[in-house]
Amino acid sequence: MLAIQGYYDGVTIRPLEKIVAKPNQRVIITVIDEFVDPETIARKKSVRGILAQYADPALAEKEKGAWERAAVEKHGDA
Repeated sequence: MLAIQGYYDGVTIRPLEKIVAKPNQRVIITVIDEFVDPETIARKKSVRGILAQYADPALAEKEKGAWERAAVEKHGDA
């Protein structure tokens, strides 16, 4: 069984998370006594790129090949 969060918009039940279900698969809907803030719903659409503000372009070049360099440091050249 899988539990996901969502909300009822007055017409339809809207999931806040991706649903991994097949068409015609049975579901259980539980209504709880909590309400969501409409502004929170709008902001939760996607977290993609949320950390971009912390990205340091100067370090991007150092990241290329970092794993390979670390492996050679730890295990030597094979």
